[in-house]
Amino acid sequence: MNGKKVFSIVLISLTSAGGAGLAPWCFASSAGPQTQGQSAPGQVAIAKSIGTIKSINGTALTLTPASGPEVAVTIQPNARILRLAPGDKDLKTASTMQLQDLQVGDTVRVRGLASGVNAIAALEVVVITHSAVEAVSDQIRQDWQKRGLGGVVSAVDRAAGTVTISISSLGGKKTIAVRTSKSSVIRRYAPDSFKPEDAKVITLQEVKVDDQLRARGNRNSDGSELAAEEIFTGAFPYVEGLVKSVDAGAGTISVQDVLSRKTVQLKTTADSQLHQIPAEMAQRFAMRLKATRAPGAAGAAANLPSGSSPPAGANGQAVPSGVPSGGVGQGGGGMGGGGMGGGNHAGGGFDFQRLLDQTPALALTDLHKGDAVAVLATEGTPTGGSTVIKLFSGVEPILEAAPNGSQAMMLTPWSLGGAPNGDAANP
Repeated sequence: MNGKKVFSIVLISLTSAGGAGLAPWCFASSAGPQTQGQSAPGQVAIAKSIGTIKSINGTALTLTPASGPEVAVTIQPNARILRLAPGDKDLKTASTMQLQDLQVGDTVRVRGLASGVNAIAALEVVVITHSAVEAVSDQIRQDWQKRGLGGVVSAVDRAAGTVTISISSLGGKKTIAVRTSKSSVIRRYAPDSFKPEDAKVITLQEVKVDDQLRARGNRNSDGSELAAEEIFTGAFPYVEGLVKSVDAGAGTISVQDVLSRKTVQLKTTADSQLHQIPAEMAQRFAMRLKATRAPGAAGAAANLPSGSSPPAGANGQAVPSGVPSGGVGQGGGGMGGGGMGGGNHAGGGFDFQRLLDQTPALALTDLHKGDAVAVLATEGTPTGGSTVIKLFSGVEPILEAAPNGSQAMMLTPWSLGGAPNGDAANP
């Protein structure tokens, strides 16, 4: 079994275990107040804006749009305020609500008269409450965990509308046919973002071999096919090797990748997740990988420079053979039947993805030259480069145990929360 691939998939799975990405509400995003049409001299222009309520002071609201400056909104005495359910587009289904029912965090669309720079005298306010958004987010997150699966795209049959994905675990590899229809919604992650809300709707023509793909839908009786209702796909490079340099001020790190033997430059953001795998956990997982490795196969550590041998056990002694009780356990070891971060795990209750996600957090300043790391990154752009999604240090034993030269696809964006929009379950 390809141990390195398993670890990569597990790490990637940590990124999307939450919810798959909630689709935008009925509102189109707005960069700030927009005027409609041309107003005659002496007339006041009609303005509108969409954003999240930042503050409320009587009839005055401060809105934060998706981009652009904040907007000052004054609710007029004759304004109508309507509550709309997430996903609804027809105001005929909206219910009336009172000004005092508005809450910070609610999403609103306001229409009225321009009353200054970035200011609107609102005559209509359409509200999607924060609590309603959270309720829908939770429902979608749970559905991704129940009916979602993920893997690496191995083939795309555009004529048949089918994508074949490969799912690896310590128990072996299997393929699943993801079937699309006219009603299937397919989204691709932006090259510089792993956030579901930044994903763009695409066609099947744009799904590529080697993409990380997560789909939600109903499976057939033997689990070999899934009728996709929603798909998230994207390219997420995986890097493992030794840290060459760290610039905490610039938020960047360079890693000598043991697979490509190239130096990879990566940047970090406030959303990047950095973790330290405890030595004991790394040793236990490494032992499981060694148990699945063919006799005589070299580990990835064979590519590491001399003097970078993996450490012994947490107490400095060699780790005895066999997995101690309370270690990785007898479960499916990673993806299991649910695939990347969602669904049920094949071997029982053990969830290594969740365990990894609960490892201690790191600061960039905690990393040093020579540290062994495994990194999941965004595809990046020619000018912007790749951004760290998840980074795990303390992986020396795992690199030593993983087969040499195997494809590095052990991390997935799904490990960010579970499915798209919610927790890494949120592809």
